[in-house]
Amino acid sequence: MFSREESKKLREEFWIAFGKSFPRKWILYNTKIKGLAFKFHFDVKKAMVILDIETDDLDRRLQLWEKLESLKSILTSDDYFAGAQYEDFYLLDNGKEVSRIFIEKSGVSIHNKNTWQETMVFLNESMSTFEEFFLEFRDILKG
Repeated sequence: MFSREESKKLREEFWIAFGKSFPRKWILYNTKIKGLAFKFHFDVKKAMVILDIETDDLDRRLQLWEKLESLKSILTSDDYFAGAQYEDFYLLDNGKEVSRIFIEKSGVSIHNKNTWQETMVFLNESMSTFEEFFLEFRDILKG
C-alpha cells in the first residue's frame, strides 16, 4: 500500500516522465468543439485514452453522440481501434454524466514503475491514433 502522499508523488513522476518522453502538444480540450475533450487516464489497474462528450446541453450531447455512432465502424476498424468501447451514458466520479469512447490497457499500474514504459507507449500511440481519427472527421463532428 502507498500513502496518499506517496501515490501523489508517483503520479507526478509518471506524468512528468511521460511529458519528457513524448514531448508534443496534444489536442485534449482544444478540439474547437464545445463539450468534446480528449483525456489521458492512468490508475492502479489500467490506462485509458478517452474521448468524452461532457456538455450540459443534452440535445447537443446526443447530436455529437449520434455523429460518433455513425463513425463507429470506422473508429473500431483495424485502421484505428478495433477495441474501442462506446458508452453512451458514463458517470464520472464527480457525478456528472457524459458520453464516452475509450481504449484501455489493463494489467498496468501507476504504482508499478515496471509498467510505466509500456503505458507511456500505449498512451502516446493511442492518443496519436485518436487525434488522427478526430482530425480526419472533425468537419462531420462540427457540422
